[in-house]
Amino acid sequence: MTISPPPAADDVVWDLPGEAPHRLSLLVLPHAGGNAHAYGVWREHLPADVRLLIGQYPGRGARYSEDLPESVDDLALPVLDSLPADTGDLVVLGHSMGSLVAFEVTRALQAAGRTPRGLIASACRAPVLPNQCPVHPELLDDDQLVAAIKERGGTDDGILDEPELREIVLPSIRADFAIDDAYRCTVPDVRLDCPVAVFGGDADPIVPTGMLGGWSLVTGGEIVPEVLPGDHFYFQQDLPGFFARLNPVLGTLRDAPATAG
Repeated sequence: MTISPPPAADDVVWDLPGEAPHRLSLLVLPHAGGNAHAYGVWREHLPADVRLLIGQYPGRGARYSEDLPESVDDLALPVLDSLPADTGDLVVLGHSMGSLVAFEVTRALQAAGRTPRGLIASACRAPVLPNQCPVHPELLDDDQLVAAIKERGGTDDGILDEPELREIVLPSIRADFAIDDAYRCTVPDVRLDCPVAVFGGDADPIVPTGMLGGWSLVTGGEIVPEVLPGDHFYFQQDLPGFFARLNPVLGTLRDAPATAG
């Protein structure tokens, strides 16, 4: 049996520094079916002293030939192994399923005595709750899966309508949705030591705003979500407006007293 070598670290975590020495690193974990490329534009909206790191999951980009992920660990552990040694103060952010990956990355860093400055969850249920809006990709043929993806948004319809491109992206999307459907953290009394901020869209049919406060279950304190206009991919509809709310949160997390690991 041939054992594939581990992926290169810079294929797993994209490193997009700003034009100033970084005072904070922001690690972004993409949504189900998402890839690092979709978040590269964020570099233009972040302060110059915030280093942007973006996770790339198996089955896409330079990692296309790798086995498809079967669990959140398959998404999170390579990111943990590939973080730059000089990351420094770190905030972990995930969107949708990426928030669950971000939660597991944060938990692992906390267990290693490297607790991040904060976790930012976007458009996602609390990780201790079951998925209230599963996709069940195993029950859908390709056309039905494409229809479900289009309904959720976040993926260019042109890719989904082009047969050759669709054949490339659908396997990883299927794999991610199966992970998102099944994931639930069942660790008793699990708690994060770092601050947690939660964002969402006011018209999100997948994760209604009333669910966002559920993240208090893993913080031990009340969560007051940042609610912006839009649906499940609210930030895509007004990226400058999103960063007008996000950047102050990053500044607060950066300047807050560090949490003991």
